[in-house]
Amino acid sequence: MMSWSKVLLATLMLIPASWTRVSRLNTAIEEAEESYSKTEYELSVEKHLALIENFQYASPHLDFDLGLSYQYSEKPEEAAASFDKASISPDKTISSFSFNQSGVLLGNKQEYEAALNKFQSALIKDPTNEVARYNYEMLARWLQRDEERKNEDQNKPEPSEFAKRKKAEADRLVEQFRFKDALNLMNEALQQDETVAAYQEFISTLTEVTEIDEN
Repeated sequence: MMSWSKVLLATLMLIPASWTRVSRLNTAIEEAEESYSKTEYELSVEKHLALIENFQYASPHLDFDLGLSYQYSEKPEEAAASFDKASISPDKTISSFSFNQSGVLLGNKQEYEAALNKFQSALIKDPTNEVARYNYEMLARWLQRDEERKNEDQNKPEPSEFAKRKKAEADRLVEQFRFKDALNLMNEALQQDETVAAYQEFISTLTEVTEIDEN
């Protein structure tokens, strides 16, 4: 009579190796997902890399998740490489969000024009990606306003001694909460000396405050 141990051994020998590989692969995928969901990002990087190295597993989702794990582990260069791989995915959603995350990384490096291009690519891939749309619109507005500020600074005149004195007088009035008097003083000074325009932002603020007080 064959012993149960021999029966068990014979049964195990009949199980295809591919079955055990699939089982181990599924376990590895679950471990990678679990480590990410627990915000254990460095461990998540290790688990995702193990999927690639031990199982030659490849997918756009893996590249995207690995990119996020790198990003939150403060490894932006590695994250960017993973997002670049995921961005060529035929899955438009994965591709779009990968472009968006690449834009975030570039924005953090203050490479704003390049970041704007990434957000635009994200929207081209998936026009319904509201996160990318928000990032694109906010950055585009900020860049436009920044350009306007630079132009204003370049065209801003050097204030004369008269203009500086009037600004100091207006500051003292503001300290007394006499905003309208300060505004009138600056407007009158501007009519006498065009270099008072160097304080145009201050004058605009006084105008807004005065309008609020009157309402």
